[in-house]
Amino acid sequence: MIESWLPWIGFTAFVVGALALDLALLHKTDEDIPIRAALKMTAFWVTLALLFCAGIYFLEGDEAALTFLAGFLIEKSLSVDNLFVFLLVFTYFSTPSRYQPKILFWGVLGAIVMRLIFILAGVWLINMFDWIIYVFGLFLVVTGVKLSVQGHTEVDPERNIVLRIFRRMMPVENNVESGKFFIRRGKVIYATPLFVALLRVESSDLVFAMDSIPAILAITRDPFLVYTSNIFAILGLRSLFFALSGVMKMFHYLSYGLTVILVFLGLKMLAADFYHLPIPLSLGFIGVTLLIAMGASFVFPPKDKGDAAVNR
Repeated sequence: MIESWLPWIGFTAFVVGALALDLALLHKTDEDIPIRAALKMTAFWVTLALLFCAGIYFLEGDEAALTFLAGFLIEKSLSVDNLFVFLLVFTYFSTPSRYQPKILFWGVLGAIVMRLIFILAGVWLINMFDWIIYVFGLFLVVTGVKLSVQGHTEVDPERNIVLRIFRRMMPVENNVESGKFFIRRGKVIYATPLFVALLRVESSDLVFAMDSIPAILAITRDPFLVYTSNIFAILGLRSLFFALSGVMKMFHYLSYGLTVILVFLGLKMLAADFYHLPIPLSLGFIGVTLLIAMGASFVFPPKDKGDAAVNR
């Protein structure tokens, strides 16, 4: 698939069309997105991903299809963890719910560009330097262990270095009612808290990509499969946020499942020269781990339901 630019051109056209559809259906006005509509859109994006996977199966065979599915499942599960960050950012900046879809739309657009850069850079590094795969593997193991040790920690957006630098470069006006990212006061242009929240969301996704890209590179080095599985997971991120925003706190054991998955993928990369784990086994392990983590979250609900925590 990567021997020709045609798949890339076709998929890029699809992404542009998907973003236009998202803009038309969920971004026409500044208003809240009902949970029912968010659930329908989430199901729509997941269905599209599965149809794409079926197309890969008929064109490239079962191994490529299972590889895409494993990558999509990894990115989707990691993105749920990242949704906690978005929830805390919106809470911290008191972002009105009617403006949250707008912020997430532009956040998704920025994430797509960043993922393409990270993926191409990651694949290039692995192809140029064979030893870099051990660095990625060790990074995933350390990230997984760090996630399990840190547990649930609060995120303070004001400590974000990107926001600190931005506040020194541009004044911020505490006006969210305009619904704009920037406003003009006389001859001075001010950023609004909406843009500050967007900047925090984008910087969060930058950190998130540093975890997720090495994770999927542990499954495959095919840049097309890596990119498409990433983008399908990202395209449904906005609707997934509004579908799960009321119940995200229930998935308090998800971090432990992600810890196991990250360590597993890291060890898989470290052992790549000695043993190749078949894709079906990797996919099965990831799926079972996520099911156990989500099942444990429902069977053993959090003791303090008032906690607003995030695994980051």
